[in-house]
Amino acid sequence: MNMYRSELKEKFKKRQKLFGGWISYDHPAIVETFALSGFDFISIDMEHAPITLDSAQRIISISQSCGVPCFPRPVSHSNDYFKPLLDSGADGLTVQMVNNYKELKEIINNLKYPPLGERTYGINRAQAFGLNFKNYVKSWNQDSSLIVQIESKEGIENIEEIASDSELDAIMIGPYDLSGSYGVPGQTEHSLVKEACLKVIKTCEKYGKSCGTQISVPNIHNINEAFKMGYTYVIMGSDLFAITNWCKEMRSIRKEIKEID
Repeated sequence: MNMYRSELKEKFKKRQKLFGGWISYDHPAIVETFALSGFDFISIDMEHAPITLDSAQRIISISQSCGVPCFPRPVSHSNDYFKPLLDSGADGLTVQMVNNYKELKEIINNLKYPPLGERTYGINRAQAFGLNFKNYVKSWNQDSSLIVQIESKEGIENIEEIASDSELDAIMIGPYDLSGSYGVPGQTEHSLVKEACLKVIKTCEKYGKSCGTQISVPNIHNINEAFKMGYTYVIMGSDLFAITNWCKEMRSIRKEIKEID
């Protein structure tokens, strides 16, 4: 799996256009379907979805079996979540709500092995249950990726310091939490939110970091618009959004037919 892991890290570094999938349900068939559809990577939402550590390990395994790197998003910054997810074989992490440089350094400390950090040396699936321990430990620091989410006014204010760190690979903007932080919850098109997003995009460009966002209803138009804004990768909705949007469409169709009758 190191080859896929290192290749993706290089693509982040080169700010190539990338497409991510987002998993909120833990059924194996959903993960496999996503992984087979050509995503560059898959993220697991453990912050807003009831996905357990056991389920996350299965999702990671299925995604990687299809050659797709996998980045869980833990529910908090606690190493109580980081450690088992990393030892379950995650290719890195997507970390929510990073507000300042101190938080970023603590995350890096838990993600990387010495001398870059203080990750402890356990043996589990990540190290092939001990069969690949030496190679895994040797390559992890250089091959693993860290994506952090900027989702608050404080994070925007500290974006220069955050984006400048050499161990950070990508930044993902969380527009909904960002809108709430600016006092306009849910208004992701508000000028305050747009200005904040552009500041992150420009800062990522300055420091050579990949910059992404999630699009709840992805289509050619809004994906192209995101890339025109300066994003370098997009999360193309999620399994939850796909089902919900389908249900909304079906509800509309039912309502229209009933009104005709």
